[in-house]
Amino acid sequence: MEPLCSNFDLLKSSRPTSIPLLSHRFSCFNRGIVKKSSVSLPCASYSHDPNQLQAVKTEAPLPQSNGHDLIKSITKGFVGFVAAATALASVCSDSPAFAESLTVTFPVSRTQEVNTVQRTLVEAWGLIRETFVDPTYNHQDWDLKLQQTMVEMFPLKSADAAYGKIRGMLSTLGDPFTRIVSPKEYQNFRIGSDGNLQGVGLFISVEPKTGHLVVLSCVEGSPAARAGIQEGDELIEINGQGLDGVDSEAAALRLRGHAGTTVTVKLHSGKDSGSGSSMKEVKLPREYIRLSPMSSTVIPHRTPDGRLTKTGYVKLSTFSQSAATDMKNTIHDMESQGVNSYILDLRNNPGGLVKAGLDVAQIWLEGNETLVNTIDRDGHMSPINMVNGHAVTHDPLIVLVNEGSASASEILAGALHDNGRAILVGHKTFGKGKIQSVTELHDGSALFVTVAKYLSPALHDIDQVGIMPDVQCTTDMLTSPKGTLMEKSSVSSLEADSCIMVAEHELDIQESKGTAS
Repeated sequence: MEPLCSNFDLLKSSRPTSIPLLSHRFSCFNRGIVKKSSVSLPCASYSHDPNQLQAVKTEAPLPQSNGHDLIKSITKGFVGFVAAATALASVCSDSPAFAESLTVTFPVSRTQEVNTVQRTLVEAWGLIRETFVDPTYNHQDWDLKLQQTMVEMFPLKSADAAYGKIRGMLSTLGDPFTRIVSPKEYQNFRIGSDGNLQGVGLFISVEPKTGHLVVLSCVEGSPAARAGIQEGDELIEINGQGLDGVDSEAAALRLRGHAGTTVTVKLHSGKDSGSGSSMKEVKLPREYIRLSPMSSTVIPHRTPDGRLTKTGYVKLSTFSQSAATDMKNTIHDMESQGVNSYILDLRNNPGGLVKAGLDVAQIWLEGNETLVNTIDRDGHMSPINMVNGHAVTHDPLIVLVNEGSASASEILAGALHDNGRAILVGHKTFGKGKIQSVTELHDGSALFVTVAKYLSPALHDIDQVGIMPDVQCTTDMLTSPKGTLMEKSSVSSLEADSCIMVAEHELDIQESKGTAS
């Protein structure tokens, strides 16, 4: 949805875990520990004690072991690691444990709302220092960057301007997926994740190579879909305001609003008929948008030898917390209806929670298969494996993908393909091979940090490359509605989808080869 889709590939951290470690240390901000030119200059210290660091890593390491329990707890592992690592970022600590600490001084703003954001800055800086995937911080002195940003923030008079300084600091990391969102933006993100919001029905993302905001898909029947907006369209303006340097969360906030109001968007499209590209401006009404992450139907299919079979079609639009449970229930229901094969549609699915993608993969896989390989900031690769997995069904499976399939969609597609469970049909995927953690900070804002890269089970690098399907659908074959969620009454529209026709042909080939079912 208009929430963030570029960073939907998330490992969630929670506020209660990290805040107690910081709230006490932040109490020194107003003490005026050092006086210089009548400006309070408290100290910020960061431990470089290797023994202390090792103790933290031992307490809550990045998960290394295999198994379903690990996959269920991968989020908790990151919560513990992030929280423990944050404990190393200390403000005004007098503890002897920090004997080899680096001390940086900075002026504390007397504007209360800016002072609050300064605390947020130190908190975000510490999290990034311990978890960001690039330990060189894009080849810069990250400690010095904190000091510089604090000085720049000192004369400011508003929280918005102070947040702008944090965003400027994060932009120097060279990673569009590592960013901070304001408390209001994060609240809107959480509302969107719950499946209900008021907006126009757009899934948007930052295109990594250009930094531009692009449309991944539209919710079926939404104002955006009715206006003919297509995936790949680039957002240029919202209500006359340019979007240079605006991330997906901030753009989503502009698109959302009370049902009954309108928003005007300007888009650049290169997919219109005729030569060249075009600019268009559309006025969209805001409506109540209901996000249903999954829909399904049974497609009757006649095999080449004349037999009538049933194919289960499942469309997954995003990887929410309920995705795996919904998927399992759907497959059980279809099995009871005598379904013989399946088509899993991940087209225009921009991603979601990593754990949800891994849980969905286990519904289709058996044994101790590798689901994905993660690479940490030190270059160490760790596989995440199943342990004694039991697939809900062994029926033949085709997975549909396209340019809008990103993040967790690519993890799932890679897991099913590389383990020989599914054939991929469609178009090359988006190409996002990074994983973010999200931590709610003390002021209600949230920090998204790229904490790892990933490779498919067969060690294919997906980032900025994507996954090439086994069988491609040429451009004129991609006739299905963009981002649609098919209802049970939509079998006729599915039968008109050329990619589904190709998928059914591939299922016939599997059956002729004697594929187990």
